[in-house]
Amino acid sequence: MRKQGVCNQTRAVRLFDVWRGYPMPGTRERIYVKHDEFVARVRELAELETNEEAERAIHVTFETLRERLAGNEPNNLADQLPEEIAAPLRGEGGRNNFSLAEFYRRVGEKEGVEEPEAIRHARAVAAVLQAAVTTGEMDDIRDQLKPEYVELFGEPGE
Repeated sequence: MRKQGVCNQTRAVRLFDVWRGYPMPGTRERIYVKHDEFVARVRELAELETNEEAERAIHVTFETLRERLAGNEPNNLADQLPEEIAAPLRGEGGRNNFSLAEFYRRVGEKEGVEEPEAIRHARAVAAVLQAAVTTGEMDDIRDQLKPEYVELFGEPGE
């Protein structure tokens, strides 16, 4: 049986809160992307050789992002991602107010790669993340970050 408001496609599936078949005003769109698609896209953008390398880049980037964000925001973000990759975001945010340079340094240290690779990997994960979650959720993330993070997460409303 097909649920009302769900469009099954091979790419992303968009789910709206509906009443009598119509989207309800004031509800936020949710976008669901498949695990394999997320990993493949990161692998391609980061120029990685294996899915395992892409999953590692995703894991450490999300773990570092959770350390940077405050409150329940990491969990809100994780709710819009496949469970297989959302785990590093689960839990209370670390509220560590570190710079973008420190963000990249931490990613590189955790992943065991040099800074240029860490930057490329984090940017790939961020690009795929932005396409995978709602604009409103990305705006909530950007609200907690210093202006320099625009390099990684873009401008509000993107």
